[in-house]
Amino acid sequence: MRMDDTICALSTPQGMGAIAMIRISGSDTFPILEKTFKAFSPRHNPSEAKPYSLVFGKMVDGQTIVDEVMVGIFKGPHSYTGEDVAEISCHGSVYIQEQIIRLLLKNGCRMADPGEYTMRAFTAGKMDLSQAEAVADLIESESKAAHQVAMQQMRGGFSDEIKGLRTELINFASLIELELDFGEEDVEFADRTQLSELLLRIKSVISRLLESFDTGNVIKNGVPVAIVGAPNAGKSTLLNALLNEEKAIVTDVAGTTRDAIEDEISLGGVKFRFIDTAGIRETEDLVESIGIKKTFEKIEQSRIVMYLFNAQSLQDNVELIRNEIAQLQEKTKGKTLLVLANKMDLIEDATLLEKLGDVENLIPISALQKRGLKELETRLTSEINLGALNSNQTIVTNARHFSALQQSLEDILRVEQGMENNISGDFLAMDIREALKHLGSIIGEVETDRDILGNIFGKFCIGK
Repeated sequence: MRMDDTICALSTPQGMGAIAMIRISGSDTFPILEKTFKAFSPRHNPSEAKPYSLVFGKMVDGQTIVDEVMVGIFKGPHSYTGEDVAEISCHGSVYIQEQIIRLLLKNGCRMADPGEYTMRAFTAGKMDLSQAEAVADLIESESKAAHQVAMQQMRGGFSDEIKGLRTELINFASLIELELDFGEEDVEFADRTQLSELLLRIKSVISRLLESFDTGNVIKNGVPVAIVGAPNAGKSTLLNALLNEEKAIVTDVAGTTRDAIEDEISLGGVKFRFIDTAGIRETEDLVESIGIKKTFEKIEQSRIVMYLFNAQSLQDNVELIRNEIAQLQEKTKGKTLLVLANKMDLIEDATLLEKLGDVENLIPISALQKRGLKELETRLTSEINLGALNSNQTIVTNARHFSALQQSLEDILRVEQGMENNISGDFLAMDIREALKHLGSIIGEVETDRDILGNIFGKFCIGK
């Protein structure tokens, strides 16, 4: 990225809408803008306007008026990027958007690269690297929980924890380095007991952050839930009922669903990804058998498995259903298995369920009449532990952060081992420096590789 250029890009979604916003950032923002923008009041030229003000005027190409616009004025260093920034709000015609961007490019701007605005904010010290990555998470958040985690990280909650750990480690590293300068005099500046206590505290914090990644991954990517069972048990009807739309084809013909059908909804502020799978049965149909194979693959990939059976079949096939439940319990160890007795609206005697005996997580429902779905939704949301989120604890959602925390924990364990073995201060200092490097890589407080930055910000959309 060429950081000295003045850049522009459409910052609202592409396509036609009521309004669109085009952002300019760089040292030549106002000189370039004044070649193409004419304020209706001469006193309101962009370079002379007050910061954080709106200026009304028109975008012109020579004598041709392109559009009447509002321009937001932000003067560096008090702006998102730390540079002079202008945000042009125009009418949402695709033609108008293209004409305004063409004008800006003709007068000295270049098109921004993906994530370049946020990268400039990072390099200007407006945010650290983890906060910059949280911007992307905030844009992509599709549930209340994902939004809450991204906002907490963007405000610096995660950064503050990492910075606190690094500060304490740096202090001890400095004392150990000082000891090396007086090696011949056998002095000890770094209290080893205090260092041991610090290492225990750091281990505890890092371990908690690492453990939070499982919850964070679920919040960010959604909870995969596989709906499995025999053909015609009502799996597609259940999916349609949960989504409140006709997503899957429902017929009386067994084997209608031959491929996995997926869709997402938000329950209790968490995104759930429901997967309607092919009915499990013996079949000679090649296509259906491929679908059944995929069913077992989806079971492996899921966090929650919902086994659906037709409650009417309890009259004649109790042992078959018991065996299917037992087989699934074996296949889903480490996952949550919910057993759903469907079509309860067709059962006159509810005590029929007692034939199954003591089955864990048994929920009677009627997918067709949407009975029992509230209980099912409550059961699903209870499987996701949002205690850390509700208490505003830091939750790790980024795989890069998780990897860096793992590496830093390994470094801390080496320091501990070294102290137990009474190794010299120079080796302790090396391991502490490695821990500092890995913690620093999370927030960008190390010499960060330009390729790594390019990879991180390249995942952003253009205009952010």
